[in-house]
Parts: sequence; C-alpha cells; structure tokens
Amino acid sequence: MGSHQAEVEADKLKVIFLPFLSTSHIIPIVDIGRLFAMHGVDVTIITTPVAASIFQNSIDRDTNRGHSIRTHIIKFPASQVGLPEGVETFNADTPPGMIAKISQGLSMLKEEMEQLFEDLEADCIVTDMFYPWTADAAAKLGIPRLLFLGGSYLAHSAQHSVKNYMPHKEIGLDTEKFNLPGLPHKLEMTPLQLPDWLRAPTGYTYLMEMIRDSEKKSYGSLFDSFYELEGTYQEHYKKATGTKSWSLGPVFLWVNQDASDKAGRGNGKVEQEDKVQGWLEWLNFKPDNSVLYVSFGSMSKFPSSQLVEIAQALEESGHDFIWVIKKKDEGEEVSFLDEFEKRVKASNKGYLIWGWAPQLLILENKAIGGLVTHCGWNTIIESVNAGFPMATWPLFAEQFFNEKLVTDVLKIGVAVGAKEWRNWNDFGKEVVKKEEIGKAVALLMSSGEGADMRRRVRELSHAAKRAVQVGGSSQTNMLELVQELKELRLQRVNRKVTAIP
Repeated sequence: MGSHQAEVEADKLKVIFLPFLSTSHIIPIVDIGRLFAMHGVDVTIITTPVAASIFQNSIDRDTNRGHSIRTHIIKFPASQVGLPEGVETFNADTPPGMIAKISQGLSMLKEEMEQLFEDLEADCIVTDMFYPWTADAAAKLGIPRLLFLGGSYLAHSAQHSVKNYMPHKEIGLDTEKFNLPGLPHKLEMTPLQLPDWLRAPTGYTYLMEMIRDSEKKSYGSLFDSFYELEGTYQEHYKKATGTKSWSLGPVFLWVNQDASDKAGRGNGKVEQEDKVQGWLEWLNFKPDNSVLYVSFGSMSKFPSSQLVEIAQALEESGHDFIWVIKKKDEGEEVSFLDEFEKRVKASNKGYLIWGWAPQLLILENKAIGGLVTHCGWNTIIESVNAGFPMATWPLFAEQFFNEKLVTDVLKIGVAVGAKEWRNWNDFGKEVVKKEEIGKAVALLMSSGEGADMRRRVRELSHAAKRAVQVGGSSQTNMLELVQELKELRLQRVNRKVTAIP
C-alpha cells in the first residue's frame, strides 16, 4: 500500500475549469485556475476560441513561469446554430436575436465537454454556475464539483433571503422599501431594484433554481472575495444554504503580478502602445487622488439621453475625470460626444477612453481618487484593493445587492440613486439626472464624508493584500482546499484498488 500511495502522491492533482462565455465571468474563473496552478495543481481550461483569446496570453506567461496549465479549445458550432464565425461570447453589444443562438451552441457542446472530463482524467471540475448539468457529470465520474459563484456573498445571501421570504410581496408600491429578512444587517430595497426573475417567475427563475439544486449536489462553492471584506456574509451564506464555501480573493492580486498581466486582463489584444501612453501621460500630470474614474464594465450600455446627463455632470463637477465609454455607434450622441471630448481635451479636465481600458493599471495610478461604477463584482474588488471609494450606479444582475454591501455595510461608497433594475442587454427606462450624479460625485471626492470613506476603504485595501499572503485568510483557504481535494482523490484511488479482485 505504501509504495502505491507514494505513486499517487507523486501524481499531480488534475483540475478542469469551465468558464462561461462572457468576459466578466471568464476573468475571475480563469484567475482561479491560474491560482490552482500556482499551488502545484495540473490545470486545464476548456473553452472556445474567442473566449480563449481573452486570456491566452496570461496562460502562456504562466506556462513559461513553470506552472502546469493549458487551454483546451473546443470549436463553437456557430454555423450549426446560424451564427457568423467568431460570434460565441456574450457582451453589451450582443444582439438579442443572437443570445438564444449562443446558448443553443453552448448546450450542443455539453457531450464533448463531458467526454473531456473523462478523457483528461479530471480529479475535480471547477465550473461556472451557468453549467448546472456539470453536477451530474461529476457525480457520474465520482469526482467533486466546485461551483464558481460570481458576485458577493452578500448578493447570494440576499437572493436566498428574497426567494425564501418573498418580502416584496407584502409591499403595495414598486417604489416602497422593504427589509431583507434574516440577514446580518438591516438592508432595505424596493421591488423595482430586485432582478425581474426574483419579482415574478421567468425562464431565468427556472435556470436559477437548477443552479441552486446543482450547488446542493456539489462539493462546495468558490467566491472571489475575502474574509475581512464580507466574512459575516460568508458565514451566513454557508449556514443559510448548508453548503461548503471558500473565499479565495482578491484572486487577481495573486496571479496578475507583472505589468503585462495587468495590462491584458480581460482583453488578450492589448491596445496599441501610444493609446495606452495617452491616458498614462495625462494621469501622470494630475495631483494625487484628484481624478474620478468612470466605468460601467463590459456588459453595460446607455441610451444617448443618459450619456448626455453623465457628460454634463462630469463637466460641471469641477473634478478631472477619465471616462471609459463604449465604442461609438453612428447616431445623435456621436456628434454630441465628439464635441464634449474636444472641449474637455482642450480644457485638460477630462480624458475619454473608447472601448476597452486596462482597468488594473489605471487604478494603480496615484492620481485616481474615486470611481463611478455599475457595481460589477470584479470592479468592486479591484477598487477595494486599490483603496478607492465608489459612487455606485447598479444596473442589472446582482449589482443592486452589491451596492448594499458598498454603501450600507462597508460604508465605502455613496449611491448615485439608481432606482430600477434592468436586463443587461436592455437600456431600461430610467435616466439618472446630472444633479443626482453631481451630488454623489461631490460627496465622494469631498474632504468630509469622502475622507471617512477613503480611510475605511484603505483599511480594507491593506486587508486585501494580507489575505493572499502567507498565513492570510484566502491563502489558508487555498491550501486547505487543495489538501482536501488531494485526500478525496486518494480515497477514490484506494477504493478502485480494493475493488480490483
């Protein structure tokens, strides 16, 4: 038995990662895969060509650093579902008609993926929550499945609370406030701020139920969070759902260690050097903590009426700003934004980045003083790590719940005042006025309340860095998790050995 055990120990633990096909889901799960590889695990990421192009450079760098990690590409069946070649990921510009086709293409890959779990002799599967079927696939192979849940522990705890207690059903008006029952803090929301699938059953409600069922069948869940940020909600979530869970964050902090990692995070094709230098040079001439960074993530879009309000609020705020804005479509706002860009360039008050921006590098710059954000979880974690308070402007997904963590629990942000949840691919009806935006920005950048927020978020920033160092909360979780998975594999191998007659 002894020599056999030594052989097994000598074998690397093999873990397969399965990211979902949208940038905000791909980034953290790939970073977790890279983290496993840093801890001596043999990692294979299964994905399609376009999704792979987003992160392949960092995998190549990790391989050169001696880590055992690779991407296994499977072809996306674009032509079979009636899509042009190369359309296989979800983002803000995905036309509604294509969303169902991409989903259909994904479900056609299920058998091929399942076969790969077996062929690659996986000891464990780490899968995005949007693949609930992998729970049964893992059970069939007798291996553990870990679920990656995007978003905060608070958001998932709040969803659990709404689903169990239905507090919004007792409210007369869509704009009236109700309490989220059973949570560690008193948190209030209105029915309009809840995701539509929690307000009334939709197809998505059914999908979320499948996801929750698959979680119950799983070995546990992984979060890109850390104990000092929301340990209370981590404990609450584990109790409320009866599942195991590990926080391993801020994940990007472990794995994006040099400038090329940071510059390329979320976009494999790093922008031309001169464009990058443009914003960098501009920022380097600004005083410390003086510039407002405005970005709404890879999945958000606004009608021109809203862009006008944002532009006017920024111009009238008196603060210097960098605004990351979607690539231009032809239309009325283009001429308006062109004029606006010329004006703020001439006055040296503002800098517009069209399309994608290297957010990690921008947030490292001393000139940045605060953020206006859609409350996407990746951005919140990056902002906390960088030590910046936030003006919160949630739009869709679990973002209104994330806002509560930032403004009500941690008190490191101020709400712009968004009142209405919408779908990610929908403009919604609400237009937040420039006065509201201006008020939030003034408070955020102020020396009064703003300074208190900055002090609190800086403490969390130090805690974030400690969490991933030796003996830190996330580092300890990571070591324990890898050890547990190794023991599970050993038990499985031993069972096989004793089963042989």
